[in-house]
Amino acid sequence: MQSNLNQGSGAAAAVRQPPALPGKTMSLRLKDVLPPVTVLGPLLALLAACLFFTTQSDRFLSGQNFSLILQQVMVVGVIAIGQTLIILTAGIDLSCGMAMALGSVVATKFAVDYGMHPYLAVLCGMGVCMLIGYINGALVTSIKLPPFIVTLGTMNIAFAVTQIYSQAQTVTGLPDAMTFFGNTFHLGQTTLTYGTVLMLALYVLTWLFLRETAPGRHLYAVGNNPEAARLTGIATSRVLLGVYMMAGLFYGVAAMLSVARMGVGDPQGGQTDNLDSITAVVLGGTSLFGGRGSVVGTFIGVLIVGVFRNGLTLMGVPSVYQILVTGVLVILAVATDQLTHKKG
Repeated sequence: MQSNLNQGSGAAAAVRQPPALPGKTMSLRLKDVLPPVTVLGPLLALLAACLFFTTQSDRFLSGQNFSLILQQVMVVGVIAIGQTLIILTAGIDLSCGMAMALGSVVATKFAVDYGMHPYLAVLCGMGVCMLIGYINGALVTSIKLPPFIVTLGTMNIAFAVTQIYSQAQTVTGLPDAMTFFGNTFHLGQTTLTYGTVLMLALYVLTWLFLRETAPGRHLYAVGNNPEAARLTGIATSRVLLGVYMMAGLFYGVAAMLSVARMGVGDPQGGQTDNLDSITAVVLGGTSLFGGRGSVVGTFIGVLIVGVFRNGLTLMGVPSVYQILVTGVLVILAVATDQLTHKKG
């Protein structure tokens, strides 16, 4: 008897339940298929830019040209991964470019002047970059200094140390092992560099780290609300320190790619890479307020910067106007982020 009642009530509930609206079902399906808004907006901007430059130059829409764009952005692209991790925690790193330059000079001088094995020299250069990241993270977490001020100071220190240590001289005569990632291979009719492949692999690995691991989710939690994250048992100081050191590791990899691409250790390099990386991260939809964004968006932002500079060059536009366009883009992106944050 009870079983019949239960079946009857279940049938009645099924009858009382309103049918799904076709429009609502379709919108849910579209929502599941489409990427997040923070990625969709930059992706549409990238596609629009590609379409525009395709109409302006016959040389733009080719595999070789897109390979060139990837080669031009691979150093800043790897730096932007580390910058993304820091901005996701509501921080910022102005020292990334100078850390990269110091790491490249240390690695090349160790290999050329002191005869150190190239692989060990590269590890020393990465270690220097990670040390700068550790100093940034320690000052932010232990003394509670603002990341902007801390990294502004370490940027100037790294620049001065680079100039003093290298005597403002470019390091040449590098062993072949240090320029490996600048070598090319053919994929069909397109020539690619091993450095480009490494950059793409690092984006995939970082995306998996942020999406599939507990430390990656903790990073978002700290950026969204540090106090709430601390109350749930997350060691916020340890997370922040780890983020800055991990960013330093990415700067070290970028130093290796810079050496491979240029074939020298350049003490003058990296001076605008901090602003370029921040531009790419913001254009990619990562919020400067922390807790929202992804490295997928950052990669799209890197491509937007690369496509604009490449396309304007093909059109014969002077480089000063390319910088002007980049500045306008970053202001629009930050303004959008600000309005979205207020609305939220």
